[in-house]
Amino acid sequence: MLPSGRFRIRGASAISWQQHRSRNDRTRPIKTFIHSARNGSLGFIELRRPAAINALTRGMLAELTEVFTAWAQDPAISMVVLRGAGERGFCAGGDIKDFHAAVTESEHARFLELLSLEFDLNETISSYPKPVVTLVHGLCMGGGIGLASHASIRITTPEARFAMPETRIGYSPDVGGTHLMGRAPGHLGEYLVLTASTFSGADAVELGFADMLVDSGRFEELVDALADFEAMPAPEIAAGLEVLFGSFAASGLAAAQPWIDAAFSAPSLAGILERLDAMGHSAAAEAAAAIRANSPTSLECALAAVRAARAEDHLRSALDRELRVADYLMHRPDLAEGIRAQVIDKDRNPAWKPARLEEVDTAAVAAVIAEAP
Repeated sequence: MLPSGRFRIRGASAISWQQHRSRNDRTRPIKTFIHSARNGSLGFIELRRPAAINALTRGMLAELTEVFTAWAQDPAISMVVLRGAGERGFCAGGDIKDFHAAVTESEHARFLELLSLEFDLNETISSYPKPVVTLVHGLCMGGGIGLASHASIRITTPEARFAMPETRIGYSPDVGGTHLMGRAPGHLGEYLVLTASTFSGADAVELGFADMLVDSGRFEELVDALADFEAMPAPEIAAGLEVLFGSFAASGLAAAQPWIDAAFSAPSLAGILERLDAMGHSAAAEAAAAIRANSPTSLECALAAVRAARAEDHLRSALDRELRVADYLMHRPDLAEGIRAQVIDKDRNPAWKPARLEEVDTAAVAAVIAEAP
C-alpha cells in the first residue's frame, strides 16, 4: 500500500493529492480528514484520519455527503472509488468517545441527528447512480461497514478484519448492519451480532459484506486499471476486476455454519444459549461465554432487529428501525457503561443494568422494533 494520501494514477508514477490538485483545476479543495480528487472521469475519495483508524466524525460524514451528492449529479464523473488512509485499516467506525459524550451529557438529540446523517449517506451509497468501488484493508468496523458494504463493487483483502461489536458496548448494530446480517447465509448474522465476533475478508465475501478478495499489494495496480472500465455498469466492472485481480481464501465461518445454524436458529435468545450449552464443544462454549459477557438489553435488541430486517429485506426500513433502537438504547444506562468499560477506563468489566437476560423488558424492545417509521 502506498503511504497515506497517495493514489497511483494510471500511466504515471504515484502522485500526492496536493500534486494532483495542481494538475487538475476541477479537483475539490482539500478539507480536514476527507480528501477527494478527480482523474479523468474517475472520482477518488480517501478517509484521512489514520491515527484514529479513520473513525468518522460529524464533519467527515458531512463532507462525504457533500462529495457523493455533487458527483452523483456531475456527468463528468463515471465512477467513485472510496478507501481509507494508513496501514491500520479502512475505518474503525464512528468516533466512540463522541458517542459517550453525547449520552453522558444529555445530548441525545444531537447525536441522533448525526446518526440520521450517517444512515442517509449509507442509503445514498447503496442506491448511487454510478458504480462505487470500496477498497477495504485492515480494520473495518461499524460505520466503516456502512460505507464499504453498501457499495456496488466491494473489494477487500483476505486478512482484513470486519466487526459489528456493538452489543459489547451496550448498543446494537446500525448503519444498515442488521440488513446485511439478515441477508447473510443461514443464521451467521445472529451469531456475529450476539457474540460481537470479528470476521475475515474471506468471511465478508461469504456473508455478502464484500464481493471479492484482492491482495493488498495489488490495490494500486487495480486502481491503475479502473480507467479501462469507465462508463461500464457495475456488474461488468466487478466481473472484470475479479478476473484480473481476484484471489481466494477459505471462509472459516462457512465451515462452522452447520453448528452455528443449529444453535442460532432457536426462536429466542434464551433458546440459543440453551442449545449452545447443550452442544458440548469448545466453539459453542466460547460463543455462549461471549454472548453472556454482552449487554442483555442490547442482545435482545440486536437479535430482534436482525430478524426483522431479514423478514423485510429492505435497507431503508432497517435503517429507520436502527435509528429507533439507537434512540431507545441511548436513554438506557448500558451504553454509557459499556463505552466506559471497553473504551474509556478499559477495565473490561461493565456493570449491565439489568444484568440478567430474564430481567430485560422484552415487551419494550418488541415495541421499538415494531413501531412504524
